[in-house]
Amino acid sequence: MTAKITLYSEDKLIKEVKAFAKEHHTSVSKLVNGFFQTLIHDTSNQSSNYKITSSLLGVLKDSSIDDYNGYREDKYL
Repeated sequence: MTAKITLYSEDKLIKEVKAFAKEHHTSVSKLVNGFFQTLIHDTSNQSSNYKITSSLLGVLKDSSIDDYNGYREDKYL
């Protein structure tokens, strides 16, 4: 069963993601689902989690991976 989710992002990023999906013959939904699946289920590979977390840093200006890791530790531990 599928359900709908609404995400908000910058116009420029949305255009870039749509172009990326088209170039790779996939959909934005499949890209997002793949990202979520990896984020949630790939806990055995810390380097993979680091790569995913690092890819998100562009949305947090003037932040570092240590800032985000500290946030996660405070929230979940």
